[in-house]
Amino acid sequence: MRSSMWAKFLILLVAFAMLAAACGDSDGDGDSGASGSCEFEELELVTEGKLTVATGEPAFPPWVGDNDGNGFDDPTSKLGFEAGIVYALAEELGFAEADVVWVRTDFFDAIAPGPKDWDFNIQQYSITADRDEIMDFSDPYYTTRQALVLYPDSPFAGATSTDDLKDAILGAAIGTTSLDFIEDVIKPDTDPNVYDENVDLEAAMNAGQIDGLVVDLPAAYYITAVQVEGSIIAGQFEAEAAAPDEYGMLFAEGNTLVGCINDALEAIEDSGKLQELEDTYLTQGGGIPTIED
Repeated sequence: MRSSMWAKFLILLVAFAMLAAACGDSDGDGDSGASGSCEFEELELVTEGKLTVATGEPAFPPWVGDNDGNGFDDPTSKLGFEAGIVYALAEELGFAEADVVWVRTDFFDAIAPGPKDWDFNIQQYSITADRDEIMDFSDPYYTTRQALVLYPDSPFAGATSTDDLKDAILGAAIGTTSLDFIEDVIKPDTDPNVYDENVDLEAAMNAGQIDGLVVDLPAAYYITAVQVEGSIIAGQFEAEAAAPDEYGMLFAEGNTLVGCINDALEAIEDSGKLQELEDTYLTQGGGIPTIED
C-alpha cells in the first residue's frame, strides 16, 4: 500500500513538472511575441495587414526629416532616424511601404495604460522604470547623452565640469530625463526652469530667461542648426544619470508585437542598417567638448 501511494505521488510530481514546462514554453523567449509566432499572417495588429505607428505632432528632424528641411514633419518621406527605423523594421517584418500607417499622439497622453489605436509609438521615449510599469518597451534603438546648449558669449560657455554650472539657470522640458539630469547630476544652486515643450525652451532662451538648456545630443544639433540662431553646443556631459538614456519604442502593456519588433530590430542592427541611419542623421562629426562630472 505504501509503495503504491509513493508511486502515485511520483506520478503527480512528474505531471506538475510537465505542466510547468508547458506553461514556460507558452510564454516564449524574449525574442518572439507572446503568441509564439512572428509570421506575417499571425502578427497581432490594430488593423489587419497594416503596421500603425504613432509619432509626435509635429515631428522634428533629425528624427523625422533631415536638418536641411527635407521631409520635415513628414514620416512618409522615410527621412530621419526614427522614420528610417520604422520602414526598415516594416520591411524586415514583411510589410510593404504602403502598408505603414502613421498617426499622431501627444507625448504624455500616449504614456497611459489602456488600449491604443497604434501598434507602437516612436518619439524619443526614454526607457524608465516608472514608464515600464504601465507600458511596454522594445529593446533600445538608440543610446544618447545629455548636452548643454547656450550662446557663445555666455559666462558658462567654457564649462568643463558640472561644478562650473552651479550658478547657471538651466531649462528643460517637463517629465524628461534632461530635467532629471539637471536635478540629479548637475544640481545647480537655482532650481531649473521647467517648460511643457522644447519649443518653449527655445523661446525662454531667446528671451534671456535661462542661461542654457539641457537636451539630448541629437536634439541639440537640430536646435543649434535650425531653432535658436547663434546658439552652440557647449558640451556633452560625460556623467550619466541612473543609467544611460536609452530610447525604446512604446507599446501598450502586454502587446504581443514587442518580441517581433525586437527580432526585427536585432536584424537591422546586425545588417548595419541601424548604424547607417545613425551615421546619416545623428552623427554630425566630432569636436563637441565633454563636460565632466
